[in-house]
Amino acid sequence: MRPDLEQLRSLLDASPGLTKRPAGPASRDRIENAQTRLGPLPPSYRWWLGEYGAGWLGGAPIATVAPEESDEAITAGWRSAGPRLCFHTEEDGDEHHFALDRRGADGEWPVVRRDRFDGAEYPVAETFAGFLAVRDALARGLRDGPNPTIAALWRSTPGVLRDDGVLLYGPHQIQERNETFEVRRYAPDWMLVGDDSGGRGLFMRHHGRDRRSVRLLDLGAIGGDLAGDGELLTDNLIDWLGTG
Repeated sequence: MRPDLEQLRSLLDASPGLTKRPAGPASRDRIENAQTRLGPLPPSYRWWLGEYGAGWLGGAPIATVAPEESDEAITAGWRSAGPRLCFHTEEDGDEHHFALDRRGADGEWPVVRRDRFDGAEYPVAETFAGFLAVRDALARGLRDGPNPTIAALWRSTPGVLRDDGVLLYGPHQIQERNETFEVRRYAPDWMLVGDDSGGRGLFMRHHGRDRRSVRLLDLGAIGGDLAGDGELLTDNLIDWLGTG
């Protein structure tokens, strides 16, 4: 799924784990020079460079388009290892790499984590934006996400605002919205995952076999029988977003 860059901006401005650097946005020339060396950069990473330029995540810098002699430059020779490009190294030595051999149709490179001891790789996210969303969720104590469907969404984008006004929340929004509407108190088996910008909420189950469908219900009418009271919006959120 293509990342929603305005939702990414919202996440970055609210993220407790990402420190923005005072250097400001990277210049277009530096971004183009990096692309001349590496090929087209992932759109959400390129956007981040153009909007923020540099930053630290978990106490370690995210690679930027600094001069090549800089250790933080995405074009630094040590970062390239065949079909992998390291853009972030944890304080414990584990590395996050773009998987250059798995470019998606939208131009994004998936992100993998490489273990510092044995070099084993583990999938992290489908996009750079998704990587930041996953890390923000972890920093907020949300683990992978409140259910597998939302976790899959966040691996691509930190929320989505559709043209029809439907907003699917990112990790920076979901806790506050559920607390505001006391969802755990009135409908403990459900969670609020978005809204229609018109007073109705989008609800999904925490547990059970059906954790893909979404019910639509007035935010002032939240109760325990959401399955009966709510209108079925879709039986598969990810597919529905893909056709919206």
